[in-house]
Parts: sequence; structure tokens; C-alpha cells
Amino acid sequence: MFSLQKWKCSWSLAATVAAILAVVSVVHLFLYPLVPPLDYLSISQAQSNCVPINGSTGGLVDHPKEDTHPVVDLNVLYPADSLKAVTYCGAPWKAEIGRWLSGCDSNVKTVKVIEKIGGKRCKNECSGQGICNRDLGLCHCFHGFSGEGCSEKMQLSCNYPASENLPYGHWVVSICPADCDTSRAMCFCGEGTKYPKRPAPESCGFKINEPTEPGGPRLADWGVADMDIFTTNSSIRGWCNVDPGYVANVSIKEECDCKYDGLWGRFCETPVQSVCINQCSGHGHCRGGFCQCENGWYGVDCSIPSVLSSIGEWPKWLRPSHIDVPDSARLTGTLFDLDAVVEKKKPLIYVYDLPPDFNSLLLEGRHFKMECVNRIYDNRNATIWTEQLYGAQMAIYESMLASPHRTLNGDEADFFFVPVLDSCIITRADDAPHLSMKDHHGLRSSLTLEFYKKACEHIMLQYPYWNRTEGKDHIWFFSWDEGACYAPKEIWNSMMLVHWGNTNSKHNGSTTAYWADNWNTISSERRGNHTCFDPEKDLVLPAWKRPNEGSLTAKYWARPRAERKTLFYFNGNLGPAYEHGRPEATYSMGIRQKVAEEFGSSPDKEGKLGKQHAEDVVVTSQRADDYHLEIASSIFCGVMPGDGWSGRMEDSILQGCIPVVIQDGIYLPYENFLNYDSFAVRIREDEIPNLINILRSMNEAAVELKLANVRKIWQRFLYCDSVRLEADRQNATIGLTEDWAAKFQEIEGDDAFTTLVQILHYKLHNDPWRRSARLKENFGLPNECLMTQSP
Repeated sequence: MFSLQKWKCSWSLAATVAAILAVVSVVHLFLYPLVPPLDYLSISQAQSNCVPINGSTGGLVDHPKEDTHPVVDLNVLYPADSLKAVTYCGAPWKAEIGRWLSGCDSNVKTVKVIEKIGGKRCKNECSGQGICNRDLGLCHCFHGFSGEGCSEKMQLSCNYPASENLPYGHWVVSICPADCDTSRAMCFCGEGTKYPKRPAPESCGFKINEPTEPGGPRLADWGVADMDIFTTNSSIRGWCNVDPGYVANVSIKEECDCKYDGLWGRFCETPVQSVCINQCSGHGHCRGGFCQCENGWYGVDCSIPSVLSSIGEWPKWLRPSHIDVPDSARLTGTLFDLDAVVEKKKPLIYVYDLPPDFNSLLLEGRHFKMECVNRIYDNRNATIWTEQLYGAQMAIYESMLASPHRTLNGDEADFFFVPVLDSCIITRADDAPHLSMKDHHGLRSSLTLEFYKKACEHIMLQYPYWNRTEGKDHIWFFSWDEGACYAPKEIWNSMMLVHWGNTNSKHNGSTTAYWADNWNTISSERRGNHTCFDPEKDLVLPAWKRPNEGSLTAKYWARPRAERKTLFYFNGNLGPAYEHGRPEATYSMGIRQKVAEEFGSSPDKEGKLGKQHAEDVVVTSQRADDYHLEIASSIFCGVMPGDGWSGRMEDSILQGCIPVVIQDGIYLPYENFLNYDSFAVRIREDEIPNLINILRSMNEAAVELKLANVRKIWQRFLYCDSVRLEADRQNATIGLTEDWAAKFQEIEGDDAFTTLVQILHYKLHNDPWRRSARLKENFGLPNECLMTQSP
């Protein structure tokens, strides 16, 4: 056996040699596809002129060295202000947190980390119908395929079983009287038509009954197929045989349109990019939502290099690397795992590469292109941002996958992110027979719980990391209306990222007025008896807000007090007393209704205004001509729940308005870490009748201070990192930089993802459970930042 050595040399030298050998690598791989590419072997060979050093065989490369600097008192160095806040990077944090971040997060040094580059094979290389996870040697199969080697073709029906009156089965989103693509349960015109791949979704293929009364809706008859969509008669409203160029001369069925992702135009005539996680990172093709990675790459976004990849193409978070190639691999020519030593700053986050059932398949099988994504693409393949409030889940996921804090080595990781896309599960629940909620009594909450439980079972089976801490160092994101209320009991030890911070101290049980999301009837055997939110371990994140270049250009967040003439502003659904209001009395837990009853500024159904309506107070359900400008013209803005959380906190902060929070026992974004007294007002629900008096009684200095602090934190409520990643992709692929991209490049300060990383860094050293679990590690921090171990 040959002895193993590690050699140290500059990345520039290694990269130069790798680049020279790139062409040779291609020929080599073509001629000898079963051995590693030469650019990996070349790194070891190129290092023959370098000075060898000894390296450790696992864990951190450098052992911690004793810090000889004198320990400083952070309490003295970073005193709190009059509101008990300590400012770090412009934001007012709770004192103990702000002190630690100021003295420690700002001074963290890099540590050497061993990254694992996978080289395992998969059965039959997934038969060309999936992607091989080179870390586990497991196939991730494309939509419609299954089995260990993805060789089994599935039959995903569009329709439920037929009955006498319903020849296509009872209604489901995927219902199809035409040609069902059984790999995805999607409906198309089919063979025999001029455009067989043109979608014919849902009501497009069924007879439409005209309204029974003026202004009434047109309703589909799900028992009668509309054969007219196959007509070639231009006077009949058709679809499948209509030429796009003759649209002005023919009748078109208006219920037929381009709902599926990856197609554009009135007739779906233009193929465009589908939405994939990080658009496959430049190392794959997005096939409807599933990344089909190039050889040498894998992962949900094709961002993980295997030993078959070229080192010169590795992502930034893996560079510069020092590579160790075992001598035995050179002799046998077989695939092998590689160790790459990279310098990184903590915290280190391991992102599980879950089976596609939890992410890619949910994206690929979407029946509505806008569902659960924060963007789509137009006929230029340019980005169109959506208003999807649940888009934060995709934004965080994409940022984590591209972050310099990401590690491929779970043994080095401080945190483990488990990426289940619950916003896709809920919006797609029951939209095809294979996603039936029959066993869940129609409850989307119950179906979603099951997905999370199965994800937990998978990582416990395939990875060794969960049992090390009973999941305490794991992170799950629940983006839906009531957050982690219906998290399975098995994962409750973990950290939950949510938009709904209900501690259940007042509002116990499900608070949604929508029955399918209610979780009260889920048994304690499945859910346990946990609260919805635990401020000791969990975190509320901001909701997604579409990049709005108009608001950014106008700098609404920086608008001064003199231009804010409205004292209090709230615009939204006010419940059953108002036109088009939600009919349920339980909507918003009755909070919006109580505010409207007191301060309503527009008439309800009976023509009444609020009992205390005032000229400078706006509480209305009437849609505003310029919603953002009206908020930017207000001093205080209402933050109240809807079906669970709403996006009002983000609307307020991003337009520079002081948020007035009215929801008892329910945390808002970062509230257990930031000092809310510095920039917000909390009003108890029983104080609603006195709301305006409380606001008027605040002195001008206090108001100006809160407005000034809002101006310092507004960018922490935007997902700038995710938006900039998309801007870079768009510029690289089609050479386009649009206004939103330019505006986001100008934003200074820490965004939502950076704030999350700062909080994780604080938790790494200050969560109580970590004291007893502390191992000897090099954290890259001075002594005053490290917790004392428990005896």
C-alpha cells in the first residue's frame, strides 16, 4: 500500500494545472468512462513541487490553540441603550445577543474544514431516468419513475375511477378527458390533434354551463367532455387545432390557457425555462421543476460535485480547496471519495439532499405554474417575480445551497437543514389521485405532517447525524399559515423556521378559519402536545415580498416623518361585516373585526363607519390605488393575523412605517432576537378600543427614534441574497440586467438570510443544550465568546 501524504500549494497553481488538463480530461472520460478524470489526479501530481505537511485524517484539520489574548468583558465593551438594546450591523438586538454578535460574530476567523466529495455508484446509473446521489449511492428518480435503478415506469392517472354519471371520475385538478401524461398526471391535447403537446387542463376539456343569473359564474360540468376543443371549425371555440398565427380569425375557448410551467403564450407555443431550485446552478437542465444534472454533478440544484466533475467548475463555497487523492485510487482506476480541505467561517450548515418526493417532484408536477414558487419565466426567459407569500421557503433553500456556510461533511456541521417544501405540499394536496387526501379526511395539515415524518424517517435511516443530538441541531421550515403547529412529534426537538410564532399562551388550538388547514383533530399520537412556537429554540422569518423596484426607487423605507400624514393605516380583509369580506367570524381570531368596529374608515354592509373613526386613521377593506405609497404616507401601520400569519409586518417595515402589532402571545419575525421596543409598538387585544389614544400619546422623540430604527432594519425583511443569485443567473444566461436586479445590487446591509446566519451563530454558542454537548473544536473565536462547559 502506498502511504498517503497531503501537499500544500496555492489554489492558483492547482487551478492552472487543472485548466490545462481540462481538454485531456474530456478525451480521457470519453475513452475511459469508468475511471476518475485526470484533473483530480493532476492536483496530487502537480503538488510534487510543493512542501508537504502532515494533516489529520478526519474532523477539523487544525486543533484549537489556546487563546493568549486577555479576556474582555462584553458587558462593558457593548453597553445597552435606554431601551435595553445593543446595536450590531445597524440593527437593535436584545442586549445579550447584540453584545455577543458585536464582540464575537464580527471577529470570527476561518477554520479548516474537510469536505467530502462523493464517488459512489448507483444501480445502472439510474437508467438515465434519475440522478445518482454520489454520497449515498442512491438514485433520485424523475417524475413517473421509481425503483432502485429508476427502471420502473409509474402510471400516475389523471382521473379517479369512473362512475355511471362521471365517466372521468369525480373532480380533481388533474381531471382529463383528453391525453393524460401518466408520468406526471397532466392533461394534453394528445395524438390526432395538430398540437398534441398543448395542455388541456381542468375545465378546458369539459362542457361549460352558462350562468343561471346575470353576473353569475360559468360552471364546468365534470361529467361531460367538450369535444369542441378538438374542432377544426374556426367558428367554434376550439383549442387543440388552433394555429397561433390565426388567433384573430378564430374562436378560442377562454377556459383553455397555459397553466403549466415551462410554456408561454396564449397557446403555450413558446417553450421557456421552468422553475428549478437555483436553476440547476449551471450544471443541469430544468425539466419542469426537476434538475437533470450533467455528468459529475448531483443534488437538488446540481450544485454538488462528484469525483467525476472538473475542479475548475466547483462552486465558490468549495474554493479554494486542497485535494487529497488516495494512492490506491490511482492504481485501481475505480471511483472513490475525495477529501477537499476548505477554509470556512462558522456556523457550518449541512443541507440534506432529500429524495425528490419532498421537493423536485412537487415542483415538476405543478398544475399551476404560479404555485409555491417565487418566480416564473417569460418568453425571453427573463424572470417574473410572483406575489407568492410562501416564496421565502424557496429563497432560504436556494441561499443555503449557495452559501459559504454550507458544508458537505455532516461530521463538520453545526446545523442540519431538512428541506421539505410544505408550501408545495399544501397547494398541491389532492390535485391528482396520487396526492389524494382520502386517508387524511381532507386535511392538508395532516397530509403535510406525514411528509415531514417521512423525511425524518429517511434521514434517520440513511444518515448518522440525527441521533447525535436527538435532532436538536436540525432545522425545518414550516411556511404555511400556522407554521409548525402540526409538526410531527418526532421532530419537535429541532429548530423550526416559521412565519407564525404562536406560543399558544392565549390562542390555543388551531386559529385558521379554513377547515382544510385546521389541525385540532390530528391525534396526539401523531402530533404530540407541543405548542406551535417555542421562542427558546425556534425563529419567525419574514414572508416573501416580490422585488418592487418602484418602492426601492422611491425609497419609501426612508421617507421622513414630515411626509407621513396618516396616523394609523390598515388595508385588508375585515371580515363578514364588509363587502367581499371573509364570512367566518373566527377569521383573524376576530382581531381585524374589532379594530374595524372601532376605527373603520369605509362603510360596512350597513353603511356604518367605526365608532371612533378619525380623519387621520385609515382602516379599510377597499383596495388602494397605491398600497405601498399609502403605507409610506403613514406613521403607524397595523399588523394583525389573517388565517394565521399575514404579510403586514413586512409591508410596514419595507415602507418605513412603525408596525403596531395586535396579536397576543404570537411572535413576529426575529422578535425573540431583535429588540422590538426599538422600532415597533405592541398593543394588547383588550386595548383595541384605546389604540388611537395610545398612539397619540407617544412623544415625538420616541416616534422619530422608532422610525429611525425601522430605516436601519428594513433590508433584513427582504431576501436580497436569493434575488441577487437570480440576477446573476439571468445576466449569465441571457445577458440581461433589469431594474429590479440593479436596485437590489444597490441595497446595503444585512438581509433576511444573513440575519438567519447571525442568529444561528449566536445559538451555536449560547443554546443551553449545547453546553453539555460541547466538543473540543476550533470555532475561530476569542475566549470570551466561548461558553463555559458544564461540569
